[in-house]
Amino acid sequence: MSRYRAKLKSRLLLSGLFVLTTGLSAFADDGSYIDESNYVDKSASAEQGSWIDGLLENLGADGEYNQDKVIDFSVLPGPFYNPEMSFGVGVSAIGLYQVDKNDQVSQLSSLIINGFASANGALGVAVENKTFLQQDTLRFYVDAVIADAPEVYYGRGYDENRLDGNKVTFDNQQLSLAPSLRKRISVQSFIGIGMDFNYSSADDIDSLESTVDSSMLMESSRSVGVNLLVNYDSRDSVLSPSSGRLVELDSKWYRQEFGSQADFNVQSLLYSEYLSIGESGDVLAWQVHGRFTQGDVPWDQLSALGGGGLLRGYNSGRYRDEQMLLAQVEYRLNLPGRHGMVFWGGAGGLADNIDKLSTDELLPTAGVGYRFEVKPKVNLRLDMGFGNGDSGFYFNVNEAF
Repeated sequence: MSRYRAKLKSRLLLSGLFVLTTGLSAFADDGSYIDESNYVDKSASAEQGSWIDGLLENLGADGEYNQDKVIDFSVLPGPFYNPEMSFGVGVSAIGLYQVDKNDQVSQLSSLIINGFASANGALGVAVENKTFLQQDTLRFYVDAVIADAPEVYYGRGYDENRLDGNKVTFDNQQLSLAPSLRKRISVQSFIGIGMDFNYSSADDIDSLESTVDSSMLMESSRSVGVNLLVNYDSRDSVLSPSSGRLVELDSKWYRQEFGSQADFNVQSLLYSEYLSIGESGDVLAWQVHGRFTQGDVPWDQLSALGGGGLLRGYNSGRYRDEQMLLAQVEYRLNLPGRHGMVFWGGAGGLADNIDKLSTDELLPTAGVGYRFEVKPKVNLRLDMGFGNGDSGFYFNVNEAF
């Protein structure tokens, strides 16, 4: 009965947002943006531009920030597709705000709420909050997810994950919360502490023809840990950087004393670089990202490739193992008005031990995306990624990295 209610909610949401989605898709397909400061002729195309501008303004997507509002929100829907959730609609509420209106140093704080519903009953909400405090000497971040959505499991490692016949499907009820506080210790460096809570429960497990061991999915997983991070951050903007560098080491310790069901550790190493290209506003960005685990790692906390951020083009959850390393590069093309395009390529690998990471088992990815500036330094993104025998269409806010 709960699954039926979820499907009913999904269909109602899809129906209610169909008209808005169609209007925005037409806007995305039309490559032009009408600058009203140069507007003279009241032609049919100008009327269409006026209609689109009016719709976007009503949704709060005017490209401006209104400091008189407590939180200046934009709300935009968009389509997505992946093999597990089928067709669906995502809705992004994007809010900008300032804790102290007299603070001229801190970047604008952001509250991003992404909701989704799909034709087969998947539902979920993800929250990403970044608050800049005390002249940007303190940063408070919160990430949270609650979702009931189909997932896949192909086992562990490249050899098992790449075989289509190893597919196991299940519904994952997920709840996660990760707050962190970061203190500036120098002009471009921070140290931070935080906690991480994750709960996953698999339901409706279907092994199909798979022979991989999926018995661990029968048990729910609860991971509770603390983390310590240090970073060097010279980016001109956290939300949409066009220049600068981010180097970050984040270590997490999950222990039964904290409420975790298993003891294990996770280290994440991140290097991202952003170069502004001439006066065009174009950006060349690249990233190297590693995630390395030790201990009794539960199935939902294994390092994974795929999804909307890590190697777009692969189904999220298909490629899992204890150690992960990837590299990706992206060219961000600035177009007239509030439009943009991106082109990317990358590759990543998985293994149970770091010394087993091999260039012979790399997963390549490439893709193209469209960008629309909803608020200053906040982009709505539509990406189409292609992997080796896999692909994905993604609707999200801000860049993948």
